[in-house]
Amino acid sequence: MQTPRDVLTPDALSMLQSIAKAGSFAAAAREMGMVPSALTYRVRQIEDALDVLLFDRSSRQARMTEAGAELLREGGRLLNEIDAVANRVKRVATGWESQFTIAVDTIISKTTMMELCEAFYALSPPTQIRLRDETLSGVMEALTSGQADLAIGAGPDSSTLGGVHSKPLGSVHFVYAVAPHHPLANAPEPLSDELIQKHRAVAVADSVQRGGGLTFGIFSGQEVFTVASMKDKLEAQLRGLGGGNLPSGMASRYVETGRLVVKKTERAKRMVTVHYAWRGGQTKTQGRAMQWWLAQLESATTRTALLENHASY
Repeated sequence: MQTPRDVLTPDALSMLQSIAKAGSFAAAAREMGMVPSALTYRVRQIEDALDVLLFDRSSRQARMTEAGAELLREGGRLLNEIDAVANRVKRVATGWESQFTIAVDTIISKTTMMELCEAFYALSPPTQIRLRDETLSGVMEALTSGQADLAIGAGPDSSTLGGVHSKPLGSVHFVYAVAPHHPLANAPEPLSDELIQKHRAVAVADSVQRGGGLTFGIFSGQEVFTVASMKDKLEAQLRGLGGGNLPSGMASRYVETGRLVVKKTERAKRMVTVHYAWRGGQTKTQGRAMQWWLAQLESATTRTALLENHASY
């Protein structure tokens, strides 16, 4: 005896759709170029395999039972999925990656990343995009370990790794900022290292999986509140939970509205050049998703937005 898998083929599901649409076995048989007995026999095979009745044979009309109607609904969904898979396979064959993973440092604008993703998906590519939030050296680890295809916000050492290509994304200027109700908000400037050390610092944890990771702006013996992302760091400092350096593009609107106070320190202002990096060879061997993202990153306007277009909340 045949099993459901044997009989529930795309052709059989299409046949059931034709019968339901035609309203009778005879009419469907004429449309399909079959004799009615052959069509009836195929329907019986499906019913026997499923052990259900698909059509009510008490009338001349091909009236579906509840079970038949359910099979027709699910069958239609399956046929649509088969068509979608076929289209996807065809598009992948044209050079699109099936999945494209981007490791993004939390210093990067989420708003701009989502705008880029929106523009990418507007192309209706077969590629599935996956974004990974990383911080500091975790960005490059994701790339070099094969967990990401593209890294945005990588550190200055990204070009020294074998098999990795990189270009500058831009420079990020940092300011030391605290909430207006923080004890350091009204302290005389420039703030000394000794004074800053007495107050809690907010730091973003390095997402690297191996080793201790990187830390910046933390003094020996200083109390530290460690958070997972730059957005969390900003939130913590807005609440007065500590002080620390923030990207000027991220802090500026809060400084303008009085929710943060920028303080001069004895140390020179910190500036970091960040990069975007990718694995792979020449352009002709790259997938179309990689080509698209690298083309967007060639735009100075896009690079600036990735570093400065931080939405307030």
